Amino acid sequence: MTIGLASRDLPDLWQTLGRIDAVHGLYYLLMHGLFDVFGTDVVVLRLPSVLAAAAAAGGVAMIGLHLAGPRAGLCAGIVFVVLPGVQRYAQEGRSYALVCALVVWATYALVRAVERDRRGMWAAYTALLLTACLVHEFAVLALAAHALVVPRAMRRTFVAAAVRVVAGLAPLVLVSMRQSTQVGWLDATKPDEYAHFSLMVGVALAAVRIAVAGRRTRTACERRLVVLGLGLFLVPTGLLMLLALAKPLYLDRYVLYGVAGLALLLGAAFDQVLRRGRRIRAGAVVAAVIACAALVPTALDLRTPASRSDDMTALAAVLRETVRPDDGLVYLSVKRRAWELAAPRPAPGVDPARARGPLTSHSLYGTEVAPDELRTRMLARHRIVAIASPSGVTVEDSAMARVKRDTLADHFEACGKQTVDGSVITVYARPGRC
Repeated sequence: MTIGLASRDLPDLWQTLGRIDAVHGLYYLLMHGLFDVFGTDVVVLRLPSVLAAAAAAGGVAMIGLHLAGPRAGLCAGIVFVVLPGVQRYAQEGRSYALVCALVVWATYALVRAVERDRRGMWAAYTALLLTACLVHEFAVLALAAHALVVPRAMRRTFVAAAVRVVAGLAPLVLVSMRQSTQVGWLDATKPDEYAHFSLMVGVALAAVRIAVAGRRTRTACERRLVVLGLGLFLVPTGLLMLLALAKPLYLDRYVLYGVAGLALLLGAAFDQVLRRGRRIRAGAVVAAVIACAALVPTALDLRTPASRSDDMTALAAVLRETVRPDDGLVYLSVKRRAWELAAPRPAPGVDPARARGPLTSHSLYGTEVAPDELRTRMLARHRIVAIASPSGVTVEDSAMARVKRDTLADHFEACGKQTVDGSVITVYARPGRC
């Protein structure tokens, strides 16, 4: 998706953002510039995310260093790097690692700003967080977490900075609200997502307990680290989950930066354990090594195409084996046409629904013909290969989607079905011709 949009000429890209996906517009513009300079290549696509994740890890370490000392900072940075979510988005050509880095360094600027009320740090905080919000709107949820660590004497200054951030973000919000159908594919938050978050909350609270155990007094910086870590981990994710009760909006990657708070808490806890007796220190080191070893299979899996929700490479291979040149190739949701972005093109069949391609229509997936025209084109085919999302995923209920499903049900019969990660391929033929 990033390559497809960022590779367009600037006028075409600008027109596309006016119609759809403006929420990622700044990131696409950044990648457009990088592609112009270094060429359109997978390394150029992914390197910004790698560098951003490294910068975020450095920022987490700096926050830990400033609030709890060198060892806590180092441990927090290491924990951040090994977290599976960070490893995943550090290698993807998406904006989330960059947003995470910007929020982390905005948090560091805030920590320095509230320490001595420096005007330059407040300006840096405002600029960094506003940039993060312009790269992805949900970075604005970090404001709620940041508010927890601002002393009463500086609240007016913080509110002024927050107002500037919100005011700078407002035009993008207004545009993206008109494009809200682009998140219409999101499902309601699943029970396992709530369960996973609850489990991680338990881990965070346990880290707090260890970090403060045996200490009768704590410095202001140490208290700030606990509040900041908990706030950054709990508040953005919690708020997004609450918003998702009214409209499905939750994806963990939208608030990836929250794991920086968890890393800070775990780093402080590990630092506290290392202050204990020799046996406890040895046990902690062994436990850390075991935990890292246990994450190795996950880390390796995250670097394979099978780890993606849509394995375009596998899908393209199956379609090339299945589809004949005269077959109809029907995507049961227009958004599923994104699978055509695999290189080389997945299959030689004819797409009866296509009107114009993504580039000429200034859209993400292209446009489709009218429902009546689609039905006529489908009936002109003797065999159709349909591509759908797996069961349990929200099904598009537009007039076009209904025509596709009804025409297949009324005039064709299923000859075979194959499931590939992120997709279901079904071959249909006229009755008796399977």
